[in-house]
Amino acid sequence: MTTNIHAGTDMSMSTPDLEQFRKQRLREAGLRATPSRLAVLELLDRSSVPLSHGEVVQVFRAKPWDRATLYRNLLDLVRGRLARRIDVGDRIWRFEIATPHPHDTSHPHFVCTTCKQISCMPGIDLRVIRSEDIPKAVQNQEIDVEIRGLCDICRSRSKR
Repeated sequence: MTTNIHAGTDMSMSTPDLEQFRKQRLREAGLRATPSRLAVLELLDRSSVPLSHGEVVQVFRAKPWDRATLYRNLLDLVRGRLARRIDVGDRIWRFEIATPHPHDTSHPHFVCTTCKQISCMPGIDLRVIRSEDIPKAVQNQEIDVEIRGLCDICRSRSKR
């Protein structure tokens, strides 16, 4: 698994500062800062790609937390708006850190149509601009944009 730091993390913070920051974010979201919840939040924060529940379970297979605990933690983070749950059409929910931002922003995901690899595209900022022309029901929804095509690896294989 790739562990590039996601846009939600301040790289200038030391490890103890990051842990305190994550604990504070959990508490502000009304969640207890349990060891498993902190670990899941850190994993999502460090991952450069959205992770499925199965991938999270695999990362923590040596820990004493069962599948149900990890799944509940993922759902709690979503409810607390610390994580986002995305669906790219394959019936597998994936989770990613919710980047703190003063506006409603999101980023698209690239899905390779051959290998099904999912990549975040955080350099593209999507916003819902509040307008009287938008029905209220639409204003309160999340934005999920997918860009589909061939990833670099699959594209190079198809040229052979």
